Amino acid sequence: MTSVFSADGKNVPCTVIEAGPCVVTQVKTVEKDGYKAVQVAFGEAKEKRTTKPQMGVFKKAGTTPKKHLAEFKFDEEYNLGDTITVELFKDTQYVDVVGTSKGKGFQGVVKRYNFGGVGEATHGQDDRQRKPGSIGACSYPSKVFKGMRMGGHMGCDRVTTQNLKVLKVIPEHNLILVKGSVAGCNGSTVIIKK
Repeated sequence: MTSVFSADGKNVPCTVIEAGPCVVTQVKTVEKDGYKAVQVAFGEAKEKRTTKPQMGVFKKAGTTPKKHLAEFKFDEEYNLGDTITVELFKDTQYVDVVGTSKGKGFQGVVKRYNFGGVGEATHGQDDRQRKPGSIGACSYPSKVFKGMRMGGHMGCDRVTTQNLKVLKVIPEHNLILVKGSVAGCNGSTVIIKK
């Protein structure tokens, strides 16, 4: 994240995203595939790390191997090998950004679900400050119900941040500045939707 100054002098926090150039590698049609969509590729990859079926797709599109593939439904018509740049978002005011959140490993209930813990440690509470407390019922039903909030794996989830304001589009560097933060660490791949 970084920040820019608005026209009225306010310091606005924003995220800089490199959006393109993306190459159209496949055009899906209703007649052939049953639906209409466009597959785009982004990021350079080594040829030795690309499978033979993927190499066939890239050669058909007339491009070098790419790291990331994504499929979108577009209103506009695109042909095989076309390049989609950040110019697509020039007249857009708000976008949705989909990314994978940072992985945090195994976490307890205090961090994962904002439990309060025991709080003030009084009579005999010397080792239970961050524990979940009672989790089960009595001898009936004598089980822990599904969905009980407990410690476990946290992060690495697909997160969509909606209605982020587009502050600026810089076409010469393929950059788009959106207000606020998006899911994921620095350098991770995200999907931007209008």
